[in-house]
Amino acid sequence: MTNTALPLPSRWRQFNALTKPRVIQLIVFCALIGMVLAVPGVPAWADVRQAAIACLGIWLVAGAAAAFNCIVEKQIDARMKRTAWRPTAKGELSDRDTLLFSFVLCLAGSVILYVWVNPLTMWLTFATFVGYAVVYTVILKPLTPQNIVIGGASGAMPPVLGWSSMTGDVGPEALILFLIIFLWTPPHFWALALYRVEDYRKSGLPMLPVTHGNEFTRLQILLYTWVLLAACLMPFIYRMSGWFYLVSAVILSLIFCLYAWYLWREYSDALARKTFRFSLIHLSLLFAALLVDHYL
Repeated sequence: MTNTALPLPSRWRQFNALTKPRVIQLIVFCALIGMVLAVPGVPAWADVRQAAIACLGIWLVAGAAAAFNCIVEKQIDARMKRTAWRPTAKGELSDRDTLLFSFVLCLAGSVILYVWVNPLTMWLTFATFVGYAVVYTVILKPLTPQNIVIGGASGAMPPVLGWSSMTGDVGPEALILFLIIFLWTPPHFWALALYRVEDYRKSGLPMLPVTHGNEFTRLQILLYTWVLLAACLMPFIYRMSGWFYLVSAVILSLIFCLYAWYLWREYSDALARKTFRFSLIHLSLLFAALLVDHYL
């Protein structure tokens, strides 16, 4: 039953929760890295202003996609401990209110990007919305255990959006950043799915640990981390970055591989949880190293 009598601050917290703020922070951070790398040297005030506007537009559209996801998956969310607290899963927000909220965010973000950034970034961001909210959530996620692999393309788009917002095109540098996140996504989510496997089994979603078992999933995580390590070397090979990034990338990626190796050899929920948490640290510090290296 939808509660429409809540005070405004409580209602605001409910709508804010729909945008999945922690996920959005990482999305905007990765987009910002793409923006910074696209501008040679120290950015001028005009570049800073452009980046700030682009971040706002991307944040709004990403939040709209997250809210739409909450509508589609409200019944699944209600069966999973990790997501049962969401306002849509608890029936605290109606589908109509959530859909309207998603529409307003998407429209506002799209207008901002089209008018004050550039049309290419707007269309790429809108395509990312459709890819995540419709292609991944509605089609891929309930149908195939490879959902997170194929759907990971949407999650890998932020640095591409950031790059195009500053340059008006998509260069090979942006595609390298895309590839890194694309390969990072499966081991990141499969580590989570391993220790949340019962939740996913109850939800009916065909996540890899449910359909192919624990051991097969652990092997896939290990293989992906090694492929990811190779991809993380590409910014240095392509001369996007220097030695500071290379050393940072090798250390971070080898630690990720080590986690995956131990997870493959001897499984525990605690180790899977640590692997998942380190994957977040890996991506954040990797992109932070790119940022620092850019100004060295």
